[in-house]
Amino acid sequence: MPKLSHFNARGEAHMVDVGGKEATHRRARAEGRIVMHADTLALIQQGTHAKGDVLGIARVAGIMAAKRTAELIPLCHPLALSHIEIEFELLSDGAEYLSGVHCTASAETHGPTGVEMEALIAVEVALATVYDMCKAADRGMTLTAIRLMEKSGGKSGPWQRSG
Repeated sequence: MPKLSHFNARGEAHMVDVGGKEATHRRARAEGRIVMHADTLALIQQGTHAKGDVLGIARVAGIMAAKRTAELIPLCHPLALSHIEIEFELLSDGAEYLSGVHCTASAETHGPTGVEMEALIAVEVALATVYDMCKAADRGMTLTAIRLMEKSGGKSGPWQRSG
């Protein structure tokens, strides 16, 4: 059974020592969505939201969050990211709370540890920013299905979500 790497032999929390690990190209992709009323999505699509370009601001927020992940997650290593990409897809069903925004974040670095946390935090903060900007119109929005989709690089090699 695998052990949790953020605990030492005495069971105390610690930052994993990555000093001896080989620096490799590492990439991770995460996704999530925010579900909302169709009318709220229409505000985003039309660009008529009073606060401005909702997805543009959410994209910048996600990028900023990825760069500051180590400040948010206590045992996460600060990384020099080489690339962050945030993409949005509008999901329009027209039914109550079946519309929304799907977010995908990809993070890359060349280093001794992975970028899974940076991709996940980018998605979470980008979607929370959409919530913040649209909450006056729709407080019932729900962030959901935030998850790692794939990662590559490092000793453990590639991993991809199945199904």
